[in-house]
Amino acid sequence: MIEEIRIRDLGVISEAVLPLGPGFTAITGETGAGKTMVVTALGLLRGERSDSSAVRNGSDTAWVEGRWILTNPEAITETVNDAGGLIEGDELLLGRSVSVEGRSRAVVGGRSTPVAVLGELGELLVAVHGQSDQVRLRSASAQREALDRFAGAQFAEVLGEYAHAFRRWKNNAAELAEITAQRDARTREAEELRLSISEIEAAAPQSGEDEQLTALAERLTHTEDLRVATALAREALSSEEGDGGDALARVDAAKRQLEKMADVDPVLSGIAETLTQLSFQLHDVTGQLSSHLANLEGEGERDLDVIQNRRAELNTLIRKYGPTLDDVISLLDSGSRRLLELDGDTDRITELAEEVAADHELVVRGADALHDLREAAAVRLSAAVTEELSALAMPDAQLFVKVTKNDELALHGCDTVELLLRPHPGSDPRPISKSASGGELSRIMLALEVVIAGQDSVPTYVFDEVDSGVGGASAIEIGRRLARLAEKSQVIVVTHLAQVAAFANNHLRVIKDTSGEVTESSVQTLRGADREAEMARLLSGLPDSENALAHARELIQLAAQR
Repeated sequence: MIEEIRIRDLGVISEAVLPLGPGFTAITGETGAGKTMVVTALGLLRGERSDSSAVRNGSDTAWVEGRWILTNPEAITETVNDAGGLIEGDELLLGRSVSVEGRSRAVVGGRSTPVAVLGELGELLVAVHGQSDQVRLRSASAQREALDRFAGAQFAEVLGEYAHAFRRWKNNAAELAEITAQRDARTREAEELRLSISEIEAAAPQSGEDEQLTALAERLTHTEDLRVATALAREALSSEEGDGGDALARVDAAKRQLEKMADVDPVLSGIAETLTQLSFQLHDVTGQLSSHLANLEGEGERDLDVIQNRRAELNTLIRKYGPTLDDVISLLDSGSRRLLELDGDTDRITELAEEVAADHELVVRGADALHDLREAAAVRLSAAVTEELSALAMPDAQLFVKVTKNDELALHGCDTVELLLRPHPGSDPRPISKSASGGELSRIMLALEVVIAGQDSVPTYVFDEVDSGVGGASAIEIGRRLARLAEKSQVIVVTHLAQVAAFANNHLRVIKDTSGEVTESSVQTLRGADREAEMARLLSGLPDSENALAHARELIQLAAQR
């Protein structure tokens, strides 16, 4: 249940604290005092869409905070933990801010989270009913959802299994339709891939081969120049004519001259040693030049032709499947996988067709089971709501829940659910979407919630002027039924009727205070004489009227007897 709500700068409310607690809380106040801001605040905490116009004039940000006392924390622990929040003992804090720029921030258990998390928690913690929900009750989907909630745990389990099978059936059917429709295109793609892979495999390119061939071709193009340069260099270092003019002969001659005087002059000895090392290096370089020259002698135009042909072959592959040779090579791997997938179309089509047929049969059986369960629940719900309507000053009215089986399968099954109202004996039942007045819709919605609460209770119910369009004895019965609902769940009601507020065990009044051009509202807990005065105001508009006060006391005493 909601223990407390704090509101700051929301609508006309500057700052207010709403102590709620268990049971039935009635919220009253003059028109324009800001009663609906309480419902707006709860909507924000439930993750509903924010509106920057709700920020109080002159303020930058509106802030709402709710403190929940949880009787079953396990139901929401996973959601809170996933959001990074904490549940301290049995207490959970939820917060929401809205700026004048339209930005919104949500807080769950002390941690900032996406607003969607508030939506997930709100569905589990609070059910809000307002005049817009009366309009929604006219829709077929809302009427089906009401019956499904009443149908109980067994129905919910069957519906969950059915929905899982339905989604699988639809997904497989969509994949089957896509593969079948694109079979010709996929066949052409497979043939093109087969040719491409065959061409690449025949060429057997290697990574970096194109760069290596480019360098080799460049060298072969200048073979004669390389041969001449290499021969001249070797000749300069070591001449075959032996005339003593090459570098090796000159270094050896210099070394021999210095070695003659090495014993006399240590400096010359060191230089002679250096020349010895230089002689070794020159011999080594000469050998390398000779070897390279021999290789160059073996290369010719035929080798260059082979290389240029290979380069042309690789360039053709690159133009087709590039832009690089590595891309060509990678196509062998990715193309082979894709070809395996495409070649498996026939097997996949057969497999999918079998799965789709099996799932369709499963879905049909599931829809039939849902229909039978809905029909059985419809009989019980019709009787229970009719009994409640009798207690809500509609003694002659009967509600019928009509379940019609359709040919089209949907995520919820194959049923259309319609609520029909027969206002008095002898009249024909007519859809509430066409025949029920606003007051009748209010009572039907309340009767549904009271009945459904026995099967699918929500921790907190919020009703925003659910008593709109009713009064007198009907209003008293609405108050009595709200009190009955409050025995199982927390009930918060925004009302303008004393007959309803009388049944509350916690009465809050939103007070409007006009200061200059700014209207501010705060919240007061009413007890004793203050509550009687507010009840009198609701009854007559005169909080000091003795007659109204007497009537207020009478209502409070009546409500206490239940």
